[in-house]
Amino acid sequence: MIKVTIIALGKIKEKHFASACEEYIKRLKGYCSLEIVEIEPIRLSEKASQTEIEKALSKEAQLISSKIPVGSTVFAMCVEGKPLSSEAFAQKIKDCCDMGKSITFIIGSSYGLSKTVKSAADVKMSVSEMTFPHRLFRVMLLEQIYRGFKINEGSKYHK
Repeated sequence: MIKVTIIALGKIKEKHFASACEEYIKRLKGYCSLEIVEIEPIRLSEKASQTEIEKALSKEAQLISSKIPVGSTVFAMCVEGKPLSSEAFAQKIKDCCDMGKSITFIIGSSYGLSKTVKSAADVKMSVSEMTFPHRLFRVMLLEQIYRGFKINEGSKYHK
């Protein structure tokens, strides 16, 4: 069974988001070994300068890098990444499964991800040009991972 890790900056506190995540976590148990690693984002002042933001992203990058499983295929979730259809995303999951590689998805803080994290990733992926709250995005990512596994098994879920 493939290992899937989601490294996310921040915690989900709202019950409705946590409940939705739990539903997809439960559904994914038959397809992968899932681990969600939550990292506390570096706190910044309300009117943080670009220099402060860059320093915070650099510190977060160090924390993120220390949590990536060795040999994992890394997906940096970022706005400048390539958008994929659900079918193309499912194919990437299948490719990793076929190679026996684990998968790591990285969701950054409200300031995104450092250039270091993005350049080290195997895949830079975007789901939309729109901006979503990180808590909602985690639900969306879990659903798409589940959808990918269902597509790969030929299920009607995707229809």
